[in-house]
Amino acid sequence: MLDTAMTLPKLLSMLNEVATMHKKHLPHDLLSNFRLSTGFLVGLLTFIATGTITAVWANPLFTRMTAIGWWELPALVIVALLAGIFAAIRTPACSTKEVSLGGLASFLGIACPTCNKILMLIFGGEALLRWFDPVRPAVTVIGMGLLVVAIWSEWQKRHLSVPTAYLAGDM
Repeated sequence: MLDTAMTLPKLLSMLNEVATMHKKHLPHDLLSNFRLSTGFLVGLLTFIATGTITAVWANPLFTRMTAIGWWELPALVIVALLAGIFAAIRTPACSTKEVSLGGLASFLGIACPTCNKILMLIFGGEALLRWFDPVRPAVTVIGMGLLVVAIWSEWQKRHLSVPTAYLAGDM
C-alpha cells in the first residue's frame, strides 16, 4: 500500500532538487518556484473545492445523502495531486481535453450519486444506487488515468526527462 505521508515529501524534495540542480536541462524553466507554487495552490484549491462540493467532509454548504466510501478521501488526495502537477507543467497549448474529462470523471466518481442532480435526472435514484454507485470507484480511476495521460502528454511535448544519473543517485 502506498504511504502518501512518506511519498509526498520525498516527491516534493525530488522536484525541488531537480529544479535547482538541473535547471539548465529543463526548457522553459519548467520547475521554477512560480510553477511549483502554482501547482501547489491548484492542488490545494482542487482538494478544498472538490472535497467541499462532494461533501467528503461535513460542511454547511453541501449535505451528502450517502455515506462516503473508504476510498473517496484517498482518491480526492490523488486527484488534487494530479491537478497540481498538471498545473505546474501546463502551457497554453496543452492537453485540455484529457484533463477536463479526467477531472469530470474523477468528480463524478467521488461525488455523492444521489446528490448529483444531472445524474439523478438522467438515471433516476434507484438506477443510480443500483448501477452507478458500484462503478464509482472505476469511474474515479478512469478519471485519474486521464489526468495522468494529460500530464504525460504535457511532459512529452517538452521532451523532458530527469537525468538518469540523478535517478540512479549518482549526483
